[in-house]
Amino acid sequence: MSKIQKGSKKLLNAWAFYDWANSVYTLTIASSIFPIFYSALFIDKIKVVNAFGFEFKSTALITFVTAFTFLVVAATSPILSGIADYVGNKKSFMKFFCYVGGTGCIGLYFFGIDESEIYYSLLFYFMGLIGYWGSLVFYNSYLPDIAYPEQQDSISAKGFSMGYIGSVLLLVINLLMVMGVEDDQKMQMMRYSFITVGLWWMLFSQYTFWVLPKGVSNGHKVTKAVVFNGFKELKLVWRELNKNLRLKRYLIAFFVFSMAVQTIMLVAVYFGEEEIAWGSDANKTMGLITSILVIQLVAIIGAILTSRASAKYGNIKTLIVVNAFWMCLCFYAYFMKTPVQFYIAASLVGLVMGGIQSLARSTYSKFLPETEDTTSYFSFYDVAEKIGIVIGMVIFATIDQITGSMRNAILFLVIFFILGIILLFRVPRQSLED
Repeated sequence: MSKIQKGSKKLLNAWAFYDWANSVYTLTIASSIFPIFYSALFIDKIKVVNAFGFEFKSTALITFVTAFTFLVVAATSPILSGIADYVGNKKSFMKFFCYVGGTGCIGLYFFGIDESEIYYSLLFYFMGLIGYWGSLVFYNSYLPDIAYPEQQDSISAKGFSMGYIGSVLLLVINLLMVMGVEDDQKMQMMRYSFITVGLWWMLFSQYTFWVLPKGVSNGHKVTKAVVFNGFKELKLVWRELNKNLRLKRYLIAFFVFSMAVQTIMLVAVYFGEEEIAWGSDANKTMGLITSILVIQLVAIIGAILTSRASAKYGNIKTLIVVNAFWMCLCFYAYFMKTPVQFYIAASLVGLVMGGIQSLARSTYSKFLPETEDTTSYFSFYDVAEKIGIVIGMVIFATIDQITGSMRNAILFLVIFFILGIILLFRVPRQSLED
């Protein structure tokens, strides 16, 4: 399968199909069913949990754990990408993280908040999260290997669109499972939905693994000398960035605005569960899931429109407008209180969510210099993204924990969008009309 020509339809579609496989994690686990399930565990209790010797606000705890997971990903991905580069088999690492993540999702079936359950519960949550983001390090690094520059915007957007369609399909199935039973059985159906996510992710990824090339095989074996080769490669990438002003300035801008975007997407449902007046638990569950469905469906349109806008106006100009849109959404979110207002926000988030993710990834890919070492560059990209998420999540969780309100935390993120816009204006155009 490694002989498939770069840019071929079969290779591009196989790469994009991994979005179909793994995006069910972001929708069901990260964005909808699990946050609702997690919040429901505290319905009959004060919204605090004892863990690691401290008493945490429930939303702050899950946010801190999420931040810690991203810190682990940021610290380990350079090591893993360095080994993958040296051995020449990044597909094996992509598989490993896929299976770790899928197993973690299945393990969430046993999630509980009692003192005897909380630690292994958080471990399964950790496995799902690290599996998803760890596999993306290698998935994203395939983009310049399988697609030519003029194909990268469209195939990146296609990947996100396929992910939205697949994840919505499974969410609808999960929704029917949850809403089609009596109230006392809903929690059990949510647990079953976690199993469906793990199985979907691992099974549908097989087509991608079958078609994608293994990598540039060189017969090398892993030794102690190459374990930290990834960090050496990151240093080399940093030195090269100093010679490439456009790429360096873009990466700094991406670091800042991605910090805010990813934080919002990771806490959105927790925000809606806590800050919106739904009237009843049944309305809340249905309302939150409906909102997530709206986001995913609108995001398909948003990813396509953003791709077309970038083709007409340039990547950087489009990203500036999208960042301004996100900034306005933060102000809106601070004041919204009713379900209708939340639905409106969900529609607007969907419009720019997929677009900014796919365009940010393809812009970075287009700005890369001519090199065969794409894994190191994308490892640098992913480390920057993960460190940004850690900072964003810690700031968000700290403000939430101290003030007792997620509204204050969401408003603070406006600062990052403003800085992101300023930094994007400083990215040179050079030879591309960006």
